[in-house]
Amino acid sequence: MPPVPVGALLRRTIPPTFRWPLKFCAYTTLTCYVLSVITGNASQVDRVWTFLPTIYTAYYALLPLWPWSSPLPLYPYVPRDVPRRIVMDMSPRALMMLGLQVVWMLRLSYNTWRRGLFNFHDEDYRWQIVRNKVPKWLFQIFNLTFIAIAQNIILFLLGLPAHIASTQPHTSLAPSDYILGALALLTLLGEFIADNQQYSFQTYKQTGFLNTDEWPGARIRWTQEDAKRGFVTRGLWAWSRHPNFFCEQTFWVIQTLIPLLAPGDPHLPKRLPTSESSLTPFWPLTPALVLCMLFLSSTRFTESISLGKYPEAYRAYQARVSMFVPVLTPVWGLLLKLNGNKERVEVVVWGKGEEKKRD
Repeated sequence: MPPVPVGALLRRTIPPTFRWPLKFCAYTTLTCYVLSVITGNASQVDRVWTFLPTIYTAYYALLPLWPWSSPLPLYPYVPRDVPRRIVMDMSPRALMMLGLQVVWMLRLSYNTWRRGLFNFHDEDYRWQIVRNKVPKWLFQIFNLTFIAIAQNIILFLLGLPAHIASTQPHTSLAPSDYILGALALLTLLGEFIADNQQYSFQTYKQTGFLNTDEWPGARIRWTQEDAKRGFVTRGLWAWSRHPNFFCEQTFWVIQTLIPLLAPGDPHLPKRLPTSESSLTPFWPLTPALVLCMLFLSSTRFTESISLGKYPEAYRAYQARVSMFVPVLTPVWGLLLKLNGNKERVEVVVWGKGEEKKRD
């Protein structure tokens, strides 16, 4: 029996709606890695993180608009073996998800721009710390496998909720969609406020001057005591050590839930292509779970750096404030009160105890 060509084998095993996104992901991964080697700057993926998930989601939400074949390299197209029911019209649910992600993209792009990461000379400070800890050849392996390949795969996975929505029956939006959509907007607002508070604090820490024209929610009267502490502990940061990360993870969990809670089919599309039907019923949870695992490991690394810079203060902050979930912070406070350390820890974290926490 003659061997099956690789291209034909891939067409049999990969759902047709994944072909262009996977091709785009492969080219993006290669480009990010090559640029990182040429420039010596490993933050190439950081620059595209702000819009790549939205591109994947837009592909699925706008499937009826794409041609049957690509007129230009990397131009989106729909393979002819995509089920016609998927491309006859657009999914209202996928379009709503696209709208939410556009808002997400604008917020993240704005924050990335003002932090300078769109500048090709700036790099995430954590990558230089990794460079200093490992041999050069090992960092290049890390750069290829994790920074370039793994992170681009995660960005591809963030488009899967829209893929599910686009392959489901294109029914009208239901109450669950409106509720989850409103919650998604609230998480984006919370993330925007947290980013602004952190930016306001860092600006004050570097300049010593209060900016009275900050965004609403970030007009906190920072003190020299706050600047001396070295990291932000007020506003939303009094309830979560990383409120922006908490909101980010929550947003993508909501994106995952939108198609899963769609009326009539809470798990998977009813008429999946044969190649997809063997997947476990838990695969739609993959994007949110993988992203949460990334944030957990990344945050632990970031906090190890903060502990090295502010050993006493940051350790007290960890003991008093939850890493992500704000409702756990009162629990941490109760535990400290029971062992008699609450007042001492709060003085380190906020300077004047509980009343300063709620500024």
